[in-house]
Amino acid sequence: MYEPENENGISEQPEEKDGEYRYDGGFEKESIYADAHYTPAGENTVPPRYYTPPEPKKTVKKEKSGKGGRFIALICLCLVCAILGGVVGAGFMSGRLSERVASLEQSRSEAVLTQAAREAETAESAPVASQVSSGAPLSAAQIYERACEQVVGITTEVTYTNFFGMNSSSAVSGTGFIVSADGYILTNYHVIELAAQNDKDVNVILRDGTRYVATIVGYEKYNDVAVLKIDAEGLSPVTFGNSGGISVGDTVYAVGNPLGELDFSMSTGHVSALDRLITSDESGVAINMFQIDAAVNSGNSGGPVYNAAGEVIGIVTAKYADTGVEGLGFAIPINDAVSIASDLITKGYVSGKAYMGVSIDQRYNSMYAQYWGMPLGAYVYSVESGSCADKAGVREKDIITAIGDRQITGYTDLTSALHSFSAGDTTEVTVYRGGEDITLTITFDEAKS
Repeated sequence: MYEPENENGISEQPEEKDGEYRYDGGFEKESIYADAHYTPAGENTVPPRYYTPPEPKKTVKKEKSGKGGRFIALICLCLVCAILGGVVGAGFMSGRLSERVASLEQSRSEAVLTQAAREAETAESAPVASQVSSGAPLSAAQIYERACEQVVGITTEVTYTNFFGMNSSSAVSGTGFIVSADGYILTNYHVIELAAQNDKDVNVILRDGTRYVATIVGYEKYNDVAVLKIDAEGLSPVTFGNSGGISVGDTVYAVGNPLGELDFSMSTGHVSALDRLITSDESGVAINMFQIDAAVNSGNSGGPVYNAAGEVIGIVTAKYADTGVEGLGFAIPINDAVSIASDLITKGYVSGKAYMGVSIDQRYNSMYAQYWGMPLGAYVYSVESGSCADKAGVREKDIITAIGDRQITGYTDLTSALHSFSAGDTTEVTVYRGGEDITLTITFDEAKS
């Protein structure tokens, strides 16, 4: 796996307050918060704390015997009137109550219909799911099941000379994923780099254990992308998502073969940063990637990064490998990788790359510059006849010290600077020649390999 330069991660753990939460035998002893005490109702001996008004004293007034008959008659008359009034009033109130209930029911029905109409109107005016997200969310189990049909293991056997001068061999393992039903596979260049340089076989292993010897269709070293082809049909290709629409916090799933042995392992995390410029040790060129905190280990390289809809949005490429640092993985955005892969399949090279047409003598370094009293830069060993550098006036033994506003101190700087331009771009090139700085104007050619 690659290790990015100048990337540091610091995880600060929150300080624990001693004595804030302590438990002994299941009971909290020194907590800031305490439960209210209570006593079962049957065991309560304390009088209730509520107010009870005193009952009024009943007094009976004695009537004189002479007026008893008239008083009784008056009471009977009042009772008859009260009964008649109650019957009439009850009938009147019953009618009013029925009207009120009917009115309330009608209002409720109208409110329900109005709410339903509002919800229907909102549903019609709301954006459909495909406009918000590129696909319906899937469960982690569904994504894993899909990935098992799309992810492949990649192994190459490399022969080298060991410490004792004897030839030894070892396997290099990585991951890839199927991009077409007829057997095209996308992975990192560094996964198959040694096989490509030493003309070794690249083996592809499917989930069911089927093995194929793959053909290297093409690769782009400075963007760390490679395309393989196996002789197979009816495979399950991935669905590409839009890496330009991802945001920090989005859920992601990385599926691969960590350590080359733990086949089809899935780790879960989130997008933790965008637009990280990560420089690989092999190419020395900064590649734009997005950062994830899903676990990434050796052997995961070249594997897919899925979004919550089960679409591939990146290629796992690098992790920050340092003691005490976790959760710093990096992936190439799939939009960039697909563009490169498409060119490799259809043209055999990546179109639009800037080409200068010079050979650089990498032996020229700070020691030479100091000894001869010349500036640091890229020492031009030769210039290709008819190239853009030749047309711009670049000559042998020139020292390129700047391209555009970028300072050049050697071959790596020059290569990296060229990747910030495209074919057809025009800029200024500063060269040191004969004790003076000369500014030239150059329009880049297109690289064909």
